[in-house]
Amino acid sequence: MSANILTVDDSASIRLTTKVTLTNAGYSVTEAVNGAEGLMAAKGSSFDLIVTDLNMPVMDGLTMIEELRKLPAQAGVPIIFLTTESDADLKARAKAAGATGWLTKPFDPESLVKIVKKVLGR
Repeated sequence: MSANILTVDDSASIRLTTKVTLTNAGYSVTEAVNGAEGLMAAKGSSFDLIVTDLNMPVMDGLTMIEELRKLPAQAGVPIIFLTTESDADLKARAKAAGATGWLTKPFDPESLVKIVKKVLGR
């Protein structure tokens, strides 16, 4: 059974690259364009992993993670940040909010698949 992954990014090109990369690796992908949409999608479905951008309109990735972690059904779902940010303070805040991993954009598709497999254990 393939894992269900939610990707949250306001960039159409990043969403496409992420979707193609993960779909080709055998995963099922649902897309959202900002944190608020991602939060709604997560409330309505069950995901094995969430990959999110940090800087987005409406609701940023950090706020979305904090809100997701308040939901019992989403408490243990791994979340990977996929962002242009590499600031150590921001990474610490993301980790405190509940992020599992961090991948800096621009990313190498193989690196994304590697971190997803590692986090999911499949």
